Amino acid sequence: MRLASYDSVERPQNVNDLRLSDVLSSLSYALDLTSGQPPGHASRSCLIGMRIASELRFDADDRSALFYGLLLKDLGCSTNASKMSYLFGADDHDTKMASKTVDWTSFLPRVGYVAKHVAPGGTMLDKVHAFLRVAVSGSAGAKSLIEMRCERGAEIARDLMLPDETAEAIRSLDEHYDGGGHPEGLKGDDIPLLARILGLAQTVEVFAIAHGIDAAYDMAATRRGTWFDPQLVDAMNAFRNDDAFWKSFFSEAPESAVKEFEPEDRVIPVDEDALDRIASGFARVVDAKSPWTYKHSAGVSMISAGLAETLGMPIENVRTIRRAGLLHDLGKLGVSNQILDKPGKLDATEIAAMRKHTEFTHTLLNRVSGFRPLATLAASHHERLDGKGYHVGRTANDLPTAARILGVADMYEALAAKRPYRQDLNGAEVMDIMTRNVMSGGLCPDVFSALKTYLANGGFTPAAIAA
Repeated sequence: MRLASYDSVERPQNVNDLRLSDVLSSLSYALDLTSGQPPGHASRSCLIGMRIASELRFDADDRSALFYGLLLKDLGCSTNASKMSYLFGADDHDTKMASKTVDWTSFLPRVGYVAKHVAPGGTMLDKVHAFLRVAVSGSAGAKSLIEMRCERGAEIARDLMLPDETAEAIRSLDEHYDGGGHPEGLKGDDIPLLARILGLAQTVEVFAIAHGIDAAYDMAATRRGTWFDPQLVDAMNAFRNDDAFWKSFFSEAPESAVKEFEPEDRVIPVDEDALDRIASGFARVVDAKSPWTYKHSAGVSMISAGLAETLGMPIENVRTIRRAGLLHDLGKLGVSNQILDKPGKLDATEIAAMRKHTEFTHTLLNRVSGFRPLATLAASHHERLDGKGYHVGRTANDLPTAARILGVADMYEALAAKRPYRQDLNGAEVMDIMTRNVMSGGLCPDVFSALKTYLANGGFTPAAIAA
């Protein structure tokens, strides 16, 4: 089966001269989004951490491992978003952003933060209930949130075939020098050195952006020996008055300055297999954002590739479509879990916020050299042939086969999976809904026919309808 008139897919660019650092420094903006930080947070943290490494005269291997740890320190940040949103009854982005400037080792600041950020806009009863949820979870709950994030981040780093030192730095990111951190309560030199740098660099970045350089240095001095390794805090003093460094730090494109700190003799080139691994890794970041989207991106990717093969598309197009399926929901990292996990229908404001995710996907992928050709395709998964989709409102003439495939695959996987706002659907009910969307002019009939062939051949069995 083949759609001769609509089988074009934008060809992937030549990756021969592409560095892994180029791809990951751009993709780190997606991690900034889910951690609630201003764009460029990871890149700016990388500048600080790598400058500390320069002052300490790290060798090339350690600098390379640190470099990737700094860029990808928040790989696991989406994992605890749903739980944090539930505990606080609030937008996970807001609570995470505000938490970065709180001294969690002090009782009054900790209580003040919780009181200020639980159930914003809710009634007093809502606030009391949320405050009690957080209080009951206590230190064990805080440790659990951090452990979820750190373990997942380290696991994904290893899947990306980064050095063990990078993964361990991410895993121990939130340990404190005095043993008061998480997840293991490591102390002093028992904390990997690279992790100590990550913890200091990210906190200094947050304070510098929020309150200025002097406030960041004052914070580091105050927490010297408690949160942070004294040697690392002292090393930062060497560049406190380096105006050129701080100018690049506060620039609109800090990722450009980051390139200067990558060890030239440890540059990692990107090939097609590496891009596949990166797409898979970031799909896991996306799917961890909500328990209701567990493996959604992997499922859409698998179905999309299966449909492309069923339609007889060239192998290189199948690979492109598979990657687009993995990354199509990247923009959901910017959507609040209060919306993603809502146990009921969304109101008009929430629908508008949810629909922004395709635009976010396009913006994020358009930043990334290796994935820029996927941006329009991946962001088109909610477009319809009749022009009633979003976020652009493309029509049949503007939707090539690849986009039509992605739309069918996304709808099928979403309907077949469990969702908090409706009862589970069986296989017949799923196909009935999709048939109505074909008949109304939304979905491509030829691609839907390919889906039926693909499913009949045992190509995909969602857990929700396995019976």
